[in-house]
Amino acid sequence: MQLVVARIGRAHGIKGEVTVEVRTDEPELRLGPGAVLSTDPASAGPLTIATGRVHSGRLLLRFEGVADRTAAEALRNILLIAEVDPDELPEEEDEYYDHQLMDLDVVTADGVEVGRITEISHLPSQDLFIVERPDGSEVMIPFVAEIVAEIDLEEQRAVITPPPGLIDDRAEIASTRDGDDSA
Repeated sequence: MQLVVARIGRAHGIKGEVTVEVRTDEPELRLGPGAVLSTDPASAGPLTIATGRVHSGRLLLRFEGVADRTAAEALRNILLIAEVDPDELPEEEDEYYDHQLMDLDVVTADGVEVGRITEISHLPSQDLFIVERPDGSEVMIPFVAEIVAEIDLEEQRAVITPPPGLIDDRAEIASTRDGDDSA
């Protein structure tokens, strides 16, 4: 099975290094020197990691055959994909691979059906579940502890406690105006 483990960012310096946006909780396992990674688009790879280091809190990688800034810049926005055994599980109890979460039924804590997870969007600040509702519409659910109360892989469901307005039209409108519209 294939997992997206990083997205290549901009070139760093003149010797072929690139910044990477890490998309794995196990970068030391997936992004170490010698790792051979598939790419999306596939025509850019496979890429073999020659070196890796952390600089100012960012992971920098250099790939075999990428020796200068121009070659490094050509790799920008390419996704790095690792081959993973489908039976392998994350080390931490509350961590999940995307394939474990796909197609889970999403229900509220009081049992109301919300829909089914059809996609997981990895944003810089948090991950989002893209949930298809029974009527075919979609809703985005932030994958954060305050909203996703439980992931039950045995029952194939995600239990959520959504704030008002997230999955319905019960939004609470708060305003700092006191009703005076004059400027």
